[in-house]
Amino acid sequence: MTVLRVDIASPDSETVRMETIDATDLKTHCLTILDRVAARGEPVMVLKGGQPVAELRPVPRLRAKYPQHELKGTVVELGDIVEPALAPKHQD
Repeated sequence: MTVLRVDIASPDSETVRMETIDATDLKTHCLTILDRVAARGEPVMVLKGGQPVAELRPVPRLRAKYPQHELKGTVVELGDIVEPALAPKHQD
């Protein structure tokens, strides 16, 4: 398995160091590579014929104990949430 570290220029002009791996090696060592991405928290670029075709990234870790707690502060209440949305004379 050949894994290379390369410098990749991102759209915001930053240079990012990222491992690359050939698609054939990914197929052969898939579980090992997935474990490495998860453990290190670093993405891996997958190449096919020397050209980038995919990027494996770790899933962002939730900081909250429960996933729904991540939504706290993202909802804005715009009025009475108990009363009907339409006045009674407009409800037909």
